[in-house]
Parts: sequence; structure tokens; C-alpha cells
Amino acid sequence: MDLGNVDFNLLKVLDALISERNVTRAGVRLGRSQPAVSNALDKLRKILGDDLLVRGPNGFILTPRAEAIRTPLREAIGLAESCLAGEAQFNPATATGVFRLSTPDRLSIAVVPPLFDRLRKLTPNMSLQVLTADRKQALDLLNQDRTDIALGWLDEKPGRLNAEFMLAEKLFCVFRRDHPILKRGVKFDIAAVLSFPHVIVSATGNRVAIFDDLLLRHRLRRKALVAVSNFTAVPHLLARSDMIGVFTELASSVFERSFKLAKRAVPINVGKISTNMVWHHRNDSDRKHVWLRRQIKAVYEAF
Repeated sequence: MDLGNVDFNLLKVLDALISERNVTRAGVRLGRSQPAVSNALDKLRKILGDDLLVRGPNGFILTPRAEAIRTPLREAIGLAESCLAGEAQFNPATATGVFRLSTPDRLSIAVVPPLFDRLRKLTPNMSLQVLTADRKQALDLLNQDRTDIALGWLDEKPGRLNAEFMLAEKLFCVFRRDHPILKRGVKFDIAAVLSFPHVIVSATGNRVAIFDDLLLRHRLRRKALVAVSNFTAVPHLLARSDMIGVFTELASSVFERSFKLAKRAVPINVGKISTNMVWHHRNDSDRKHVWLRRQIKAVYEAF
């Protein structure tokens, strides 16, 4: 292998291609034209003796060689950039670029709007990109440097990532305001809640969510009449049926406030769902990332 032909710019192109898996998006990220990125990819293939990215049914996929060098390459570039840049300044009032955030859908509807309002006021030239992701996807996105911060529930803090606790939320039942469960004489207990069909939101496409796992500890189950992968249709489904949804407190409050639905705390002790803010340790001291983490904390402190 002739390493004399490998310069830092080629490595940055390779990092962008591995992250984006798309020549055009990699070019936008680097500020280069598509032909320039394609030429760089050709050079890298010759130097490394590997195709690196090959076309698949939905775009490029990584070869085993590219998969193996993905993480060490990203860390090497991050280390080089931090060494060369020194104490990079970040001025929110004039900064441009994109803040990249991943959240489960339940947090998108509750946290993203007030975060957007805050960012628009404090850093008007920065954009916000939000990806909906489950826990595994969120951690993969951080490791691949495709997001800056992930919000969500963690079983444990993975290696190379740092996490800070944000909030622990109770679970609430959500239903229309004239739901039969609210009729006089009906006891609002878990038996009543489980006697009605439920709508379930699962980003992975499953017909179960965290509430189902918690119910199993009490040897209880619910009937999933409708399962969806996001919250878009949920308020409309609940408003026109006797279905019940069980969601965290922030999401339930949005449904109550914005869609005129009713909410009641789940009538059984199933604990709380914790949300953590997670980021890669390579961004610990980066001033832009530190500033963004402060804004997210401020949003949570206002709840």
C-alpha cells in the first residue's frame, strides 16, 4: 500500500462517504462537488485496494474493509481536528451550520418545539436536523458521527459515549374526553384500562412497547388494536374510538393540551421512564456541542 498518496483531505472524504453513504450528501457536507468526491473515492479505492462502498438496493453499502476502519478513522480525524483547531470559538449569534439530534418520537413532539424556539432566538443562522431513532439506532448514529446528541432511555452507558440524566417520567393513559372509562360508577383501575383496546407506538414496528414489558412484570397484557411507528395518527385514532394509549408524561401533556384529549396516570406501579442526553466523548469540550447541551438542559429544566 502506497501511503504517500494519502493526504488528510482524502481521509475526510472517506469519513464523509462512510457516514453519508451517498456521494452527493458527502459533497454537501464537505463543500465539494459530486465529481470531486467521486474522483477522491476512485483514488481511495486504488490506494486501499478495496471498493469501500458498493451499490445496494437503497444506495451504497460498506464493504467489510470500510466497516472495519469506520470508527478508528472517525476518531483519528476528530483527534487531528481538535489538535489543529485549538480552542475553537463558537458565537451563537453568528454561527452557521446544523445541529443534529436524534430522539424517540415521544420526545420529538414534546422537546423539539421548545428547543427550536430557543435555538431560533439565540442562534438564528443555525439549522436543526432531528432524526427519529430507537436506542440502538441512536447510539449507532453517534458512533458514526451522524448526530451530535441523542435523547432517550438507556439501559447502561455504552463505551465511548457520555450521558447525563434529564428527566424521569411517569406513564399516563390517554383517551378521548368522553371515553366510557370516565363514566360515573366506572372504577379507573388497571383492569378497566386493559379492558379496552390500545394503540401502540413502536419505532421498530413491533406490536409491543415499553409499557408491555412493564405489564409483564405484573403478569398482565393488553390488546393492541392498532400499532404505528410514530405519533402522527395517534391523536386522531384516539379521538374517534374507544382505544387507549399509554405514553410518557411529556407526550401525554402535548396530547391533552394540543388535541383536547384526556389523560390519567396509569393506575398501577410500573415505575418511571428515564431520559438521558447522550453524546460521543470526542465532543466533550467542543464549544458548539457544549453550548447545545446547555440549551437542551434549559428546555428540560423548564418542564
